[in-house]
Amino acid sequence: MALDAPKLNSLGFAKPPSQTRVVVAMSGGVDSSVVAAQLAEEGYDVVGVTLQLYDHGAALAKKGACCAGLDIHDARRVAEDMGFPHYVLDYENIFKDAVIDEFADSYLAGATPVPCIRCNERVKFKDLLETAKDLDADCMATGHYIQRKMGPSGPELHCAEDANRDQSYFLFSTTPEQLEYLRFPLGHLPSKDATRDLAARFNLQVADKPDSQDICFVPNGNYASVIEKLRPGAAEPGDIVDINGNVLGHHDGVIHYTIGQRRGLGIGGLSDPLYVVKLDVDAKQVIVGPKELLSTRVIPVREINWLGDGAFNSRAEWHVSVKVRSTRPPREAIIRPVSDTEAEVELVTPEEGVSPGQACVFYDPDSTRILGGGWIWRG
Repeated sequence: MALDAPKLNSLGFAKPPSQTRVVVAMSGGVDSSVVAAQLAEEGYDVVGVTLQLYDHGAALAKKGACCAGLDIHDARRVAEDMGFPHYVLDYENIFKDAVIDEFADSYLAGATPVPCIRCNERVKFKDLLETAKDLDADCMATGHYIQRKMGPSGPELHCAEDANRDQSYFLFSTTPEQLEYLRFPLGHLPSKDATRDLAARFNLQVADKPDSQDICFVPNGNYASVIEKLRPGAAEPGDIVDINGNVLGHHDGVIHYTIGQRRGLGIGGLSDPLYVVKLDVDAKQVIVGPKELLSTRVIPVREINWLGDGAFNSRAEWHVSVKVRSTRPPREAIIRPVSDTEAEVELVTPEEGVSPGQACVFYDPDSTRILGGGWIWRG
C-alpha cells in the first residue's frame, strides 16, 4: 500500500509550523506586520528583522517612508506584542553602495532610475536573504503584494490577486533561486482593506498606519534636492533647445527634468506644446520637441532576469505583454533575445515617454505569470 505524501504546512514544508523557522522582513508598515503576526499566530518560529537603511536620526520625523526610526520602533512593538524575537540590522553602508550611489549616478546620466527594484534585488533579496539562511530559517517572508505558485518546473512568480496593489514591476529581478526561498503571504488577498482587517484582528497598533508613498530616502519626492546633496555641483545651468539645437530658454540643471515632462519648462508663447524628449548631460542640454517624438516602438533592454520555462535565447521571439512603467497596464510586445541577458523589445503599439533607467517587465499574456524583465538602457 502506497504511503500518503506528508501534509505540507501553509508555507509548503512537510513539518509542523512550530518546527518551521521563518524570517519576516519587517519595514514597520502594516503589510509586513500582518505577515509576521499571522505566521506567529499560526505557530511558526518567527524571527522579525528590520533593516536600517539610512540615517534614521535625520529620518525620524519623516512620515510615509519605510525603514526610518519610527518604523523600526513600530516593527519592534509588533514583535513584542506577538511574542517573537526582533532584530535591527544596520545596512546603511550596503544600501548606500548598492542603491543610493547608483540612483544618483544614473539620474545624473539622464536616466529615470527605480531604486526600489535595486533595493529588493541587491539588499533585501540578497544580503537579508543570506542573513535569514545564517539564522537557520527555512524561508523568508515579506509583505509584498505578489504571488508565488508551484508550477511543473518549480516555483513561479505571479501577479497579486488585487491588481491595484500588485508589485510585480518592482520584483521582476527576483531569481529562480531566491524564489525557492521566498514566501509572499499577502499576494492572494482581495484588497488592502483585507490586510487592514487582519491587522485590526491581531490588535496591531499599525493597523491604520498610512502607506509609504515616496522612495524612502527621497523626502516629498524631491529627487533634485537629494541628488544635489549626494553630488554637489550637479545642478549646473544650461540651455533648453529644440531638436535642431535652437536655444529656447535656460535651465538650472538637467536633474530637474524628466523625459515626457511638459510643465515648468518656462518657454511659453509657442503655438504647439513642447515636451522633454531627451536629456544631454554632457552638453548640459534639455532637448524639447513635439509629443510624437516621445513615441517609442523598439526598446533595447539589458540585465535581463528570465523566469520563463526554457532558456531565454532558446527562441528567436517571445510573444508577451510588457510594462515599461509601474503605473501603466501591460502592452502586447515581441521580445527578440540578443544574448542570455539582452534583448530588443518591439511594442505592437508605440508607447510615450519610455525612459532609460526604467524597467521593462515581461508578462505571460495568457495568465498572471511574470516572465522576468530587464532594464531599459537608451530610449
